[in-house]
Amino acid sequence: MNQSLNIAILGTRGIPNTYGGFEQFAEYLSVGLVKKGHHVTVYNPNFHDYEGNNYKGVSIKKIFSPESYIGGAANYIYDYNCLRHALKQNFDIILECGHGCAVFYYILPIKRSKIFTNMDGLEWKRSKWGFLVRKLAKLNEKLAVKKSDYLVADNEGIRQYYIVEYDKNATTIPYGAVVFDSPQFKSLNKYGIEKRNYFLLIARLEPENSIEIILDGYDKSQSNCPLLVVGDDSHKYGGYLKNHFSKNENIKFLGGIYNDEIINNLRYYSRAYFHGHTVGGTNPSLLEAMACQALIIAHDNQFNRSVLNEHGTYFTYVNDVQNIINNIHKVEENKSKFIKNNLLKIRNKYNWDKIVKEYETLFMDSLKKTT
Repeated sequence: MNQSLNIAILGTRGIPNTYGGFEQFAEYLSVGLVKKGHHVTVYNPNFHDYEGNNYKGVSIKKIFSPESYIGGAANYIYDYNCLRHALKQNFDIILECGHGCAVFYYILPIKRSKIFTNMDGLEWKRSKWGFLVRKLAKLNEKLAVKKSDYLVADNEGIRQYYIVEYDKNATTIPYGAVVFDSPQFKSLNKYGIEKRNYFLLIARLEPENSIEIILDGYDKSQSNCPLLVVGDDSHKYGGYLKNHFSKNENIKFLGGIYNDEIINNLRYYSRAYFHGHTVGGTNPSLLEAMACQALIIAHDNQFNRSVLNEHGTYFTYVNDVQNIINNIHKVEENKSKFIKNNLLKIRNKYNWDKIVKEYETLFMDSLKKTT
């Protein structure tokens, strides 16, 4: 039997997932590692809705975050508090999701634990942040590369970036998804839609996710097939988008939807799914669309292409989206081939059991090197 490891996962908004990709990753990885006999603790912010101290065998440690008082800057305080607490425990492995803690590696004493950093995407490119925040994100990236014991890249494009930028290698382990094979259209009755007769966009409504490019392209197209937009639109940018496209009744903002059954069925029954992410690595929502057998129209960048390869349709500009929609029947000619190959990728490469095993092997090997 393998040695049982004591593992901490930091840097997320906690589990069970109610937020995004890192949280989903933390949930699947932690539960999977527990099933393999390891002890795993996931750090949650104090405002997380889950009240228990154990989730499917995973220990939950709540840490104070002042987000409700000071907004996004609270992430650094939360990350610091999590790392400070974790370093006082007897963890063999500390897995940092993101590099928000990197500057604290120079402040806090790291004695026993091996520090792994899953670098995620190129955070300093996120256009939602101002100049100073992007500079800080770039600095944190540099510090994380220098001070982490091991780096994990979720995408080969990310790994290549660290080699070129910092002459530092990383282990490539992607995220995963679960094949969705139990569609039920009745769960979508309240949306007043028809099977295969709507386009779908699911994302955080942020500029770097190409939201406005997709909506502009759709607005300029000749399509009467509705476009459903799923994502929290209660913030400033969401309000701008709703106002800007208010004259097009076929663009329907549904707000945030966090019910997996509804989300998966929306993907499955869509005519085509738009994926506009530009700065991440292997984006979980892209894998989920593949697992739901959606016909995917993705932003053309190295990260999306490394996942979809030739089994997707790509856009860069507004006119690209417009032309794709106006000629959607031509795109649909490749639908069965695209879906078949994308499902094979989910089963063979982006498979959670395989990914959990790869993390376990990486963790175990790291400890062998110090014994």
